[in-house]
Formats: sequence, C-alpha cells, structure tokens
Amino acid sequence: MNLTPSAYALLGLTAIVAFLTAVLTFAVLRFFAAARDTRRSLSGAGAETAFLAAALQEAVTKLKAQERAAATRAEASERLSDEIISSLTAGLLVAGLSGEIRILNPAGRRMMDLGDAASPEDCRRALTELALSEVIDECLSTGVPIVRRLVTLPDPRHGVSHMGVTVSPLFDDHGSLHGAICLFTDLTAVKDLEAQLRLKESLAKVGELTAGIAHEFRNGLATIQGYSKLLDLQALPEPYRPYVEGIRAEAESLGQVVTNFLNFARPAELTLARVELGAVCERAAEEIRAEARGLGGDVDVRGEFGAVEGDEVLLRQAFSNLLRNAVEACAGAAVAPVIVVQSEVDAAQKVSRIAVTDNGPGIPADLRERVFRPFFTAKRNGTGLGLSLVQKIIVFHNGRISVATAPQGGASLHITLPLAG
Repeated sequence: MNLTPSAYALLGLTAIVAFLTAVLTFAVLRFFAAARDTRRSLSGAGAETAFLAAALQEAVTKLKAQERAAATRAEASERLSDEIISSLTAGLLVAGLSGEIRILNPAGRRMMDLGDAASPEDCRRALTELALSEVIDECLSTGVPIVRRLVTLPDPRHGVSHMGVTVSPLFDDHGSLHGAICLFTDLTAVKDLEAQLRLKESLAKVGELTAGIAHEFRNGLATIQGYSKLLDLQALPEPYRPYVEGIRAEAESLGQVVTNFLNFARPAELTLARVELGAVCERAAEEIRAEARGLGGDVDVRGEFGAVEGDEVLLRQAFSNLLRNAVEACAGAAVAPVIVVQSEVDAAQKVSRIAVTDNGPGIPADLRERVFRPFFTAKRNGTGLGLSLVQKIIVFHNGRISVATAPQGGASLHITLPLAG
C-alpha cells in the first residue's frame, strides 16, 4: 500500500507526540517519586527531633525536681538549725575575728539583757560588762579552746551571777581561723547550792562543837540563879539588896542567851508538810502588828505567795524574828515603823521571792556579810542570834537570804524559797 506524503507527515507527527508524552509521563513519575522520598525523609527527621526534644524536656524536668528537693532539704536543714539554736537553754554566740557577733540565740540575749533590736555596739558593750569578751578574745588570739571556765559577773543580770563558759575556735577548710563559738550557761543555782551545802556543814560543826559548852554554861547559870533565889531580899541589909537583884537579872539574861544559842546549835529537824507562805507571813505580821501600831506604824503583807514543802513552826519563827528585828530597828531610830512584806512567785525558776523591808536606819554595806554570824549585833541589848537562826532555818529549807537597802532607806531582807512540787 502506497502512502501519500500527507500520510507520512501525520504518522511522523503522531510518533513525535507519543515520544513527548512518554518523556513527560516519565518526568512526572520521577517528580512524584522524588516528592514521596522527600516526604519520607522529612517525616523521619521530625520524629528524631521530637524524640530529642522530649528527652531534653524530661531531663530538664528531672533537674528541676532535684533542684526543688535540694532547696527543700536545705530549707528544712536551715529551719532545724534555727530551731535548735532558738531552743537551747544555754547561751550560744558566734563571733568573728574582730569580735563582731554573727549569731546570738534568745537564751544568750536574755542572759545579756539584750533585746532583738540591740545594735552591735550594745552587744559588744554587754560582752565587756559580763566579762565574756575577754574569754572570747583569748580564744581568738591563741586559737586554743577554753573549756568550762567559771566567770563571775561583776554586775549580775536577772539573778545570774555565775556562768560556765566554753569557747572553741572556728577553722575553715584550709585551716584558717575565722571566728569562735561560745557556749555559756547559768551556774548561779549551782554556786548557791554549793554555798548552802558549805553553810549547812559549817552550822552543823558549830552546833556540835558548842552545844556541850552551852549545856555546861546553862548548868552553872542554873546553880547561880537557884542560889540567888534562895536569898531572902527582906532579910538582907538594904545596901546588899541591889547586888542580889543584879545577880538574878544577869543570870536570867545569860540563861536566855544560852537558850537561844542552844536553839541555834540544835540540829535542824524539819517536820515537812505543804505550807502556804502567805498564811505564815500574815500570822507572823499579826503577832507584831499591835506593837508596830503602838509605835505609830503598821505592818503590811502584799503580793502573791506560793506554797513550799517545809516546817510551818520554824518558818513562822523565822519571819517573826525578821519582823521583830525591823520593829526594834525603827524604834531604836525613833521612827514610826513602816514594815512591808512583799512577795512574788517566779514560775520560771519555781521559787517564791519575799522581801521584808522597813524604814529604819538600814544596815551598812560593810556589815551585811556579818549580820548572819552568831553573836554579831548592832543593838545594845541584842544577843546576835536572831538573824543567824533565821538564816539557818531558811538554808535548811533549801532557800537563800540576803541583805539590801530598801527604797525608803531602811533594811530589806530578801528570802528565796523553792516552791512545792
């Protein structure tokens, strides 16, 4: 079959179109395959990135949790340290190399009579006044610990007169000294107890030594007094009667002195029971009130009284002696006696503090240490055993008695007795 030229041209054109279509189809297929591969690769990279991001987020979360836990532990540790420091009954002080105070707990502030807002100058001045700065400076200069040193305060604060002080140097990791830590405790009660025990032993020895001598004196005085009473004054010549009367009077006076001394020297035998100090003081005041009012004065009992374990008879005798001494002192100075028995209960120390004050001449400072000694008296007709017997009674009740000056210028005797349990 013969084809015309037009047929050949159409056939060629068809072949060209078919070829171009095949090429275009192949290109499109290659393009879609490449796109699919690209999508697949992009999808894998996104999963990897998401995994890494999740891992990083988990690590950050764990680190934050560990940081919070560490902060909580640090806060709890700091709070526990603060609670320990605040709860210590002993004073705690941390000082720097220059003596500046870094830490001072509440117990230390109370002993040093410092408030929470006290300035560094006030703290340093208090340390100097209480003789603590010398001990701290000694430790800082030598670097050697000072263990249980007894410090007597020149100016007692809140009843604190003796302190036990321990100072240790503070070193850093490199062994360099950068401060000192000081612990100080109130030893006043311990020192008072030691003084009471020594006084009890001394009183017991004095009693044992002199009781026999007093009995011998008493027997001799009884003989003198007996013979003097056998003498009939009316049968004696008039010039001799005053001599016999003088013998009788002096024998009776000496007999009373010996009786008082035997009472003082006799070993204390307490009949313990619960005793209300208010009732004891009121009864002692009632015994002397009529005499005080007769001199134009009065006896007043004030304040809060506690109860003690003691011997009511002996305690009443002690307070009666104190009140009688006060009345006699005022009468000797020719002033109307104004006597006050003032009491307060110290619940923290578990003691009752009683002060017996008067408006008499008072007791000079140089005699205050001697007024409790047997036979020491400033009165013309005194025996010198009244206050000695009072001290013995108070001491054997585990109490203390001291002498001071009353606000109105007279004497003030301060008694401290432990409260009943």
